[in-house]
Amino acid sequence: MKVDRVTSGESAPHLTVVLADDHLVVRAGMRLLLSQDTAFDIVAESSTLPETFLAVERHHPSVLVLDLTLAGQSSLRSIPELLATSPRTRILVLTMQEDPAFAREALRIGAVGYLLKEAAAEELLGAARQVAAGATYVQPSLGARLAVTVPGTSTTGMGAGAGADDSLTAREVEVLSLLALGHTNQEIAEQVHVSVRTVETHRARIREKLGAETKADLVTAARELGLLA
Repeated sequence: MKVDRVTSGESAPHLTVVLADDHLVVRAGMRLLLSQDTAFDIVAESSTLPETFLAVERHHPSVLVLDLTLAGQSSLRSIPELLATSPRTRILVLTMQEDPAFAREALRIGAVGYLLKEAAAEELLGAARQVAAGATYVQPSLGARLAVTVPGTSTTGMGAGAGADDSLTAREVEVLSLLALGHTNQEIAEQVHVSVRTVETHRARIREKLGAETKADLVTAARELGLLA
């Protein structure tokens, strides 16, 4: 199938892009989609977090398309550091994580776009154009969920938590997913770069908010949040 490349006239800006995803097929698909617009120039691709830092430092791209998990390592908490490396880079998160907590936290710490991989074929090009132009982009279906999230409403519906706000933070969702996968507190601390005591605190808050008494309850909650296959 022939792909017609979009041009915006002689004044079209030159927008450099780095693609950060640990799946070669996904990067190939993103490359094909973005190549439809002649304004975009993909200058580097990366599959790990260290590679991504090197690419951003070297190219200072207009747009970084960033997966939240690179080679088994969370990239969420690296967003501020990536922006410190290249302050003018606009970060568009492209992920399978559909829980609003991840989107809310990614936008809070510096990302300007959040798009689910399931919608990439239809929306990636438009999202990249918007964030490159200085706008913020959140996938419409996810944006609606962000808008209706009400403090005090349990994320999973498993039971009543004791606090005034039962919704999980992005970090708590991250810890919950690792707990459900069977990781120990020590292993989680190493992966998310916090102390074991901090992990224990997150774990206690997760149990309180979800009304989860057992490991099986945590696994069930993680599955209901879409954190487990």
